[in-house]
Amino acid sequence: MNTVSSVDRIELMQTFIRIVESGSLSAAASQLGTTQPTISRRLQALEQRLGLKLIMRTTHALKLTDDGERCYAQARQLVATWHALEDDLTGASDDPIGTLRVRAPHAFGQDQLIEPLIDYLHRYPRLTVEWMLNDRTPDFISENIDCAIQVGAPSDSSIVAILLAEVPRFVVAAPSLLAAYPPVTEVTQLNNLPWLALTSFYRNEIALQRISDGQPVNLAIAPRLASDSLYAVRKAAVAGMGAAVVSSWVVQEDLAKGDLIQLMPEWQAPPLPVWLTYPWASYYPARLRQFFEMIREVMPKLAGAQPATR
Repeated sequence: MNTVSSVDRIELMQTFIRIVESGSLSAAASQLGTTQPTISRRLQALEQRLGLKLIMRTTHALKLTDDGERCYAQARQLVATWHALEDDLTGASDDPIGTLRVRAPHAFGQDQLIEPLIDYLHRYPRLTVEWMLNDRTPDFISENIDCAIQVGAPSDSSIVAILLAEVPRFVVAAPSLLAAYPPVTEVTQLNNLPWLALTSFYRNEIALQRISDGQPVNLAIAPRLASDSLYAVRKAAVAGMGAAVVSSWVVQEDLAKGDLIQLMPEWQAPPLPVWLTYPWASYYPARLRQFFEMIREVMPKLAGAQPATR
């Protein structure tokens, strides 16, 4: 039996959607776990069944024809409707199945979120999760990401964004560092210390607020070490390389053991908002709906997080 002719129309539509959204046949093949020739044959089969040219292929890119644009819009709606019907008829509407693809912050995703994720997987044995750790903003469509947990305000106004919690941030330094400098008794004296920079959030300036009244202060710093890794900054701080502004959860044990000291605790950096983001769709399968519910419930309760105040 010809493998293309045995592929049903829904799968051909899904393949076409993946080609359009990933931007290439090879990317679609990678995301669907098949080969580029197979993807090409499926596209040809869909075009033959419809009697239309859907995609113009040039040396460097794919371009939808006018018919392709209409087909893509209708195919997305058709596939969403099919999945809703399939879930309803098979009783899967409330039982997550399939693969959930989530992007999470590198440090937070491998530390604070693993335990609730494992609990979620134990609860739904027919579900699998691809847990991708990366601090940059995802391109949901081309990367085939279902949803993301993002620290910091989302920059894409076209996506759905739900504020989950906030993460307090402390100014910390090691006792060995502080012993080499005059005591810090005023917030403006903080920039007399050597500094570490977490480049995801600050580099040459730290912004602090007084807890009692919200009064802001901005202090210029010249970091000895700058890194985009929260763990690297925390380890350098413990080693006495410099003071740093870090998320409270990553230094809780260090503060308890005395390996780090919180400086000017009445002054803190503004807490980092944690958002759940995902593309808008007319239908979300159970694996997404249940994950949304779980993450909204557990996030404010995690160690080092707090309910959002905005």
